[in-house]
Amino acid sequence: MASTPPGQRRLQILQALAEMLEQPKGDKITTAALARKLEFSEAALYRHFASKAQMFEGLIEFIESSVFGLINQIAERHNDGLAQARDILAMLLNFAAQNPGMTRVLIGDALVNEDERLQLRMNQFYDRVELALKQALRVAASEGQAHEADAVARAALLTSFVIGRWHRYAKSGFRNNPTQDAALHIAMLLS
Repeated sequence: MASTPPGQRRLQILQALAEMLEQPKGDKITTAALARKLEFSEAALYRHFASKAQMFEGLIEFIESSVFGLINQIAERHNDGLAQARDILAMLLNFAAQNPGMTRVLIGDALVNEDERLQLRMNQFYDRVELALKQALRVAASEGQAHEADAVARAALLTSFVIGRWHRYAKSGFRNNPTQDAALHIAMLLS
C-alpha cells in the first residue's frame, strides 16, 4: 500500500467512507472505524484529510460535480424545458439509487453532529437544484408548455419531491428505491 499515489489514497478513503454510509443502520462513522476498514492508521487518514469534515466535503464535492455536470449535459441535450425538468428529476432519483451512501449525505443524515458548514453546503446544493429546475420550467414557459408564474412554486415542489424520495429511500434502509414509479410521478408533477 505504501506505493499508492496520494490522490489515489484520497479516493480510496472517500470510497470507503461512502461504503460505510451504505449501512442501513446509519451508525456514526468514526475515523477509527474508517481506518480499520482501510487497514491503515488514523494518522494515515489525517495525512490526506485534515479532519473528518474535510472527508465529508470530498463526498459533497463529488456529489456536486456529478449532479451539476449531468444537469448541464441535460440542458445542452434538450431545448424542450419540460424534457429538461423531467430528465433532471429522473437523474436526481437515479443518482441516489446508484449511490446509497451518498444519499445519506444528500439528506443530511450523515452530517448530523459534524461541522455545521457541511449542512449549509447541502442547503446550497438544494437551492442550486431548485434553480436548475426553475430555469428548465422558464424555458418551458417560453415555449408555451407551462406558465411563467408557476415556475418558482413548481420548482420548489419538484425539489421537495426529490428530497422526499431520497429520505424515504435512506430511511427504509435503502429498500424503497427512489426510482420506483418515478416516470409516472414526474409526469403527474409536470402536467
